[in-house]
Amino acid sequence: MKIATWNVNSVRSRLDHICQWLEANPVDLLCLQETKVVDPDFPRAAIAALGYQVYIFGQKSYNGVALLSRAPLADVAMGFAAVLGEESAALDEQKRVISGRLGQLCVVNLYVPNGSEIGSEKYDYKLRWLATLRDYLKTLLPQHPYLLVCGDFNVAPEDRDIHNPKGRETHIMSSDAERAALRQSILDLGLVDIFRQFNSESDQFSWWDYRTAAFSRNSGWRIDHHYLSPALSLKAQNCTIDKTPRAWEKPSDHTPVIVELDL
Repeated sequence: MKIATWNVNSVRSRLDHICQWLEANPVDLLCLQETKVVDPDFPRAAIAALGYQVYIFGQKSYNGVALLSRAPLADVAMGFAAVLGEESAALDEQKRVISGRLGQLCVVNLYVPNGSEIGSEKYDYKLRWLATLRDYLKTLLPQHPYLLVCGDFNVAPEDRDIHNPKGRETHIMSSDAERAALRQSILDLGLVDIFRQFNSESDQFSWWDYRTAAFSRNSGWRIDHHYLSPALSLKAQNCTIDKTPRAWEKPSDHTPVIVELDL
């Protein structure tokens, strides 16, 4: 089984890229972030023509997540409130969380807030959102021994995940508070950063800024991740970053990350 995560930075702008990539890489499940479209306007027909079921949680111009699955998904749920109740409903005004079950596998697809600038209101929102994510995953883990959490986390966990970590303490996506929040919401629960189980090298990135020819210089960040529950991590066979779509004309600034599971 192959599962990919990809922040496409507008599903309508990148529809040809998505279809081209799926034709060459017919993964079982593709998790999209930043779809930037309300549900009625999602380009379902083009995706369905490739043999995929479509499950979406979108909003106009911003955010938005989707699951594209070859097989029908069960128990599809949108937002934190589906698990945590109404006390978390305010965070679901931004469409950032969707989950579903594929056989014995539970998949959670996330678009973590960027945070904008250290000390800003959006930064505080990001930290609050990650704290809620911890409560959400703590509830799901006992129910789903095979749990996969993927998406755009907007955090580089370690210095080797940044092309130049100098000054990273004052940079959004790599501040100490963000790294601590990611660790507390993910790794401290026992989830495994599965890419690092197969690749320990630096200079392995999934996002490159559009500015300053960052991609051609490989001046990137690894902020798109797959985290697996302990039992599921034993089923992992590989995890790779496919840089190919980032080199296409008018690409997303992110590229797909694929995990292979023996399921």
